[in-house]
Amino acid sequence: MAELFRYTHRVTYAECTVGDHIYHSRYLDLLEAARGEFLRSLGPTVLELQERDRIFPVIEARLRYKFPARYDDLLTIEVWVTLVERVRLNFGHRILNQEGKLILEAETFHACTSRDEKPKRLPEDLALKLKPYLNT
Repeated sequence: MAELFRYTHRVTYAECTVGDHIYHSRYLDLLEAARGEFLRSLGPTVLELQERDRIFPVIEARLRYKFPARYDDLLTIEVWVTLVERVRLNFGHRILNQEGKLILEAETFHACTSRDEKPKRLPEDLALKLKPYLNT
């Protein structure tokens, strides 16, 4: 079994609709925050990678909403890697509330590019650090 990275987030009032649940597009922000902290935990921050002329734009995202997250819920966002290839890096995500109820499942698909959006190989050091989290 691959390792999982876990990130916690308390739902803010600003993220919610009048119906007291997270607005659907806000989940993409949560996934982005979790991926950023995941990379930080491995060593290279997103800013350091950017300074090395590597960015990872999202080229596709699939989200499956299972249950609403509500204001003040404490969420755990799990992140793992689903693909590490030359210029491709994909992540799996799962969001659970404080009771362990599944809120969302997602996968994001990324290309590794230069800042001027030309495809570039994943840095070897990063690819090695991601391997323990690879779950296909």
